Amino acid sequence: MKFHRVYIETTNICGLACSFCPPKQEPSKTMTLPFFENVLQQLRPYTKSIALHVMGDPLTLSNLHDYLDIAQKHAFEVELTTSGYYLQRHKSATLFHPAVRQLNISLNSFNKNSLTMPFGTYIDAIFRHCAQKLAHYPKPFINLRLWNLDTFASEASYNTMVFEKLNTFFGSSLDENSVYKEKPASIRLACKVLLDFDNYFEWPSMSATHKSDGTCHGLKSHIGILANGTVVPCCLDGDGVINLGNLNQTSLKDILSAKRAQDIIDGFKNSIAVEELCKKCTYKKRFG
Repeated sequence: MKFHRVYIETTNICGLACSFCPPKQEPSKTMTLPFFENVLQQLRPYTKSIALHVMGDPLTLSNLHDYLDIAQKHAFEVELTTSGYYLQRHKSATLFHPAVRQLNISLNSFNKNSLTMPFGTYIDAIFRHCAQKLAHYPKPFINLRLWNLDTFASEASYNTMVFEKLNTFFGSSLDENSVYKEKPASIRLACKVLLDFDNYFEWPSMSATHKSDGTCHGLKSHIGILANGTVVPCCLDGDGVINLGNLNQTSLKDILSAKRAQDIIDGFKNSIAVEELCKKCTYKKRFG
C-alpha cells in the first residue's frame, strides 16, 4: 500500500473561524516533536510526501522549523497549507525550508473572517515571501488559492481586488471576466508561483441529509493523521468520525490492515460508501 501523500495535523489550531469551515469539535491539540518523528518513522514504507494540514494551520506553531528539520532528517517532502494570516511570524528560511516542496496559501480565507487585519497588510506579507522565494529559493512552489468561484457563493468583488494586487506585483493580466468564464484550474504568475482556482466544497457531516454511494481517494491516494494520533481515511474527516485507530496505541501497519480500513477500500473499489460519513459526503461526486 502506497499513498501519494499523507496529511499530518501537527496542530488542530487554526486561529481563525472561516465561514466555509465547520467549527472545530475536538479539543485544541498540538502533536509533540517526538510523536511527530515516530509518525514519520511509521510512514516510511507508505509515502515520501506529507502535508502538514487537516484542520489546523501549521504556521501557528512557533517551532515549525523543528518539525521541518525532522521531516528533512527522514527524507520527506512537505506541503504547508496556511490561511496566510501567520506568515509574518516566520522567516522565509522556515517557509522555504529544504524539506518544503510546496506552500499553499488560501487567499479566500481573508474575507471570510471578522479579524481586523487590513487587506494591504495581509497581501503585502504574501508578496514579501513571494519575492524571497523568487530571489533565493528556486525549489518550492507557491500556490495561491482562490477556491471561491461558485455561481451561488461567488466572491467576485473580493477576487477583483485580489487580481488588481496580483497584476501590480507580478505584472500579470488577470481579468475577472475571463476567469469566471473560462474557469482555469490555475494560472502561472511567475516561476513556480501559481494562482489556483476551484469552488467551495461542503465538508462532510453526520448531520447532512445527503446520502449516496460512490468512490473516493481516501485510503487510496491518501490518509490523514490527526494531532491526537487518530488515523482517518480522508483529509476531510477533521473530527475523527471514522476513527481507524490511534497511533498512540496501535501501529500504522496494524491500523491499515484491520478489517474496518480494508472494508472501506473494498467498498470504494465497487463504488460503495461503507461508512456513514462517506455516504453523507458530497465531495466524492468529483470522483464519479
